[in-house]
Amino acid sequence: IVAKVAPRVGWFDLSTLKEPYRLEGKKTMGLELAEQLGWRMPDVLLYPTGGGTGLVGIPKGYEELRTMGWVTGPLPRFVAVQAEGCAPVVKAFHEGAETTAAWENPAATEAPGLRVPSPFAGRQMLKILRDTRGDAVAVSEKEIVDAQHLVARLEGIWTVPEAAALVATLVRLKERGAITREAETVMVFTGAGIKYAPPALPAPTDLTGGDDEIVERVIRALRV
Repeated sequence: IVAKVAPRVGWFDLSTLKEPYRLEGKKTMGLELAEQLGWRMPDVLLYPTGGGTGLVGIPKGYEELRTMGWVTGPLPRFVAVQAEGCAPVVKAFHEGAETTAAWENPAATEAPGLRVPSPFAGRQMLKILRDTRGDAVAVSEKEIVDAQHLVARLEGIWTVPEAAALVATLVRLKERGAITREAETVMVFTGAGIKYAPPALPAPTDLTGGDDEIVERVIRALRV
């Protein structure tokens, strides 16, 4: 609809990857990562995938740095991460398709940024995944929520569900041996969880009684 309306009313279509500016902006993530790692690239990079601007932009940045001689070696293995209820990139990747097909009846998800039924950059994303010997993984809603709580508990970070999906994917890939302990792996956390509904809080811990009782209750509440 936007593509048809925009030219008729004199507007510029800013939809994902239908203009060059956002891609160039996302490219800077690759530049910053290279700088932060001492002008080298990681072994694996997991990215939450909806429209695909970041998944196309980051390797573009790396390629430009490599052309200038600022980094050397192969690009990271890129892994596209989606939600099971809407995973056109994952489906196309594992079916060996050249581009994505529209996902029918996309389900609601805790990670709305991953819910893009018909990404414009399907062909480009699939090429990047294959050229870098990467992968594409779809995770369940439970895995996303569990990973979100895991990151909060272990790192003190309340991240968006889209980013939590990366942690769920990392767990799955490590369990099947697709990522080794030695592999330097980057996960791109794309936002703070407070952007969405705040997490459900547990009931307050009873701090009355003897010290030993209180300590045990606190430990149980912390789940450690």
